[in-house]
Amino acid sequence: MDPIELKRAVGSGLLSFPVTHFDQELKFDEDSYRKHIEWLAGYDAAALFAAGGTGEFFSLNPQEIPCVVAAAKGSAGKTPIICGAGYGTSLAIDIAKSAEKAGADGLLLLPPYLMFSEQAGLIDHVKAICKSVGIGVIVYNRDNAVLTADSIARLCDECPNLIGFKDGVGDVDKVIEITTKLQDRLVYVGGMPTHEVYAQAYFAAGVTTYSSAVFNFIPALAQRFYQALRSGNQPVVDEILKTFFFPFVALRNRKKGYAVSIIKAGLRVRDRDPGPVRPPLIDLNPEETALLEHIVQANEIEKIAAE
Repeated sequence: MDPIELKRAVGSGLLSFPVTHFDQELKFDEDSYRKHIEWLAGYDAAALFAAGGTGEFFSLNPQEIPCVVAAAKGSAGKTPIICGAGYGTSLAIDIAKSAEKAGADGLLLLPPYLMFSEQAGLIDHVKAICKSVGIGVIVYNRDNAVLTADSIARLCDECPNLIGFKDGVGDVDKVIEITTKLQDRLVYVGGMPTHEVYAQAYFAAGVTTYSSAVFNFIPALAQRFYQALRSGNQPVVDEILKTFFFPFVALRNRKKGYAVSIIKAGLRVRDRDPGPVRPPLIDLNPEETALLEHIVQANEIEKIAAE
């Protein structure tokens, strides 16, 4: 997909990060993953991010990533597939090139491994990866990789295929500076964990789309919440926050790494088992899974979403 086409697609609706399916030996389960992608593609996501954060990018080896991308592309129909890329510059370039060859429509550039660095180093890192491929790139501000508005503006001048900015830091004032300075040069994506609880503040900052992890197991509700936000239907927004997202986040926050693990547990609750998470993550225990099932069933989530 042409970078400009991808930019339009990403900004057109809700986004999601499919979990990566593993068997009981923790090997990539391609058949199960393909079925999951087919199911999600039926709920009108603007784009799906294969091998992203919720897809356990950090647990995949570089040889597995193009396999995941190819499986997603083969099952998503017309839905664009954006692949994660990260680690040090050289390895990120290798991943980016292999993802492009496997059919990815774009890249989400995750933070480099561990190191904190100066703006000049981050600019060189992003620029090298952008110039290694012809597909569109979305840069992700998070953890040890936080670009300033001036740095992003410079990258936009030097990298025509840099089409998007995603924020996972939560400093809305900095986001406003970026959106004000860059205007429509980029598409802006919210990327906080369970971003729905932050979405109203980000909408006010000019970030009108986001990646929804819960789309993995309650896609109809995720879309209903997003449409209520876009249309200003505050009673529906408030009701879904109270009945689902607030208790969901409380459960997610019980243990480290549960931002991914709870999504896989949600699929098990919906009888769509994606297999376990890979270490160092751990799965929810039976009591926590039962609580999650109660959150879903007690509120008749999919029934509510369909009304």
